[in-house]
Amino acid sequence: MRILIATDAWHPQVNGVVRTLTSLARSALSLDGEISFLTPDGFPSLGVPTYPGLRVALPNRAEIARRIEQASPEAIHIATEGPIGWAVRAYCRRRKLAFTTSYTTRFPEYVAVRTMIPASVGYALLRHFHGAAAMTMVATASLRQELAGRGFRKLGFWTRGVDTELFTPDHPASLDLPWPIFMTMGRVAVEKNLEAFLSLDLPGTKVVVGDGPQRVQLAQKYPHAVFLGEKTGADLTAHLAAADVFVFPSLTDTFGVVQLEALACGTPVAAFPVTGPIDVIADHPIGAIDWDLRNACLRALTMSRGACRNFALGRSWENSARQFIGNLAALQPSRLPWPARRIPGASAVQG
Repeated sequence: MRILIATDAWHPQVNGVVRTLTSLARSALSLDGEISFLTPDGFPSLGVPTYPGLRVALPNRAEIARRIEQASPEAIHIATEGPIGWAVRAYCRRRKLAFTTSYTTRFPEYVAVRTMIPASVGYALLRHFHGAAAMTMVATASLRQELAGRGFRKLGFWTRGVDTELFTPDHPASLDLPWPIFMTMGRVAVEKNLEAFLSLDLPGTKVVVGDGPQRVQLAQKYPHAVFLGEKTGADLTAHLAAADVFVFPSLTDTFGVVQLEALACGTPVAAFPVTGPIDVIADHPIGAIDWDLRNACLRALTMSRGACRNFALGRSWENSARQFIGNLAALQPSRLPWPARRIPGASAVQG
């Protein structure tokens, strides 16, 4: 199946959406899925302040049409609700083509913490956006229940996975820091709720891996925490493996792929009991969830690192890709935009 995914989040951004999409494309190849991407690349950017790596595209209607028709997809999926997502949605609506969407980011909450716009306004906009889709895919049961309560319809599951060959406990970084090491990783921004972690009275060392608009401010406010900047690839894996507990303080993520990445490195997770941690950790002995985050951190210290690794081994990206493609196949063949034809070779990146 030839699949075109439209996304506003793309390289060089480092976040869960980008990692999910690139892992999906790689795993789909073994399932006869040929995924190409329509991304911000090649479009001018909006003149708005952003943090490094973020591109907010200003898509051109004719170019959007050209790229879609060049890809000749059998299925179209819209991964984000940004300008690219809206432009592809409009293209499909004009041509009465079925498409699917996924709900991956809590934009209403993200906007609310930065502006005076209430989250209810954002949810009304997103209901309109996703309401035109044949299916809106969500990663967890708790998120599906929440969105259904907010009036979203036609919700389906698409879980997440982890690359257990890249993320391993085998080669931890040598961190000359007082034990235990409580680590968080991700974009250093207000919506990640990092102060809930950094303000805790914990033994040992608090470590932040990642970059973002709040890094300088938080480093000044919490001088006893260690800010290591952005890490990628084997370097990131080594740091996750070196931590005693991975702390995930976010209240707004829809899943948190980094939880699985930490677990694959044998590192237990401490988090609040919200969507994402509730679904990943649940009652498994691989971490602790508690509204008292300090208590969760200390309890997580007692968890078996072997149990964490074994749990992650059962969460493959191939299973995630199989579920994603199965959702699209359920719309076949009556809603194919173009007649099916095979194109040999690996998936390409459009744009």
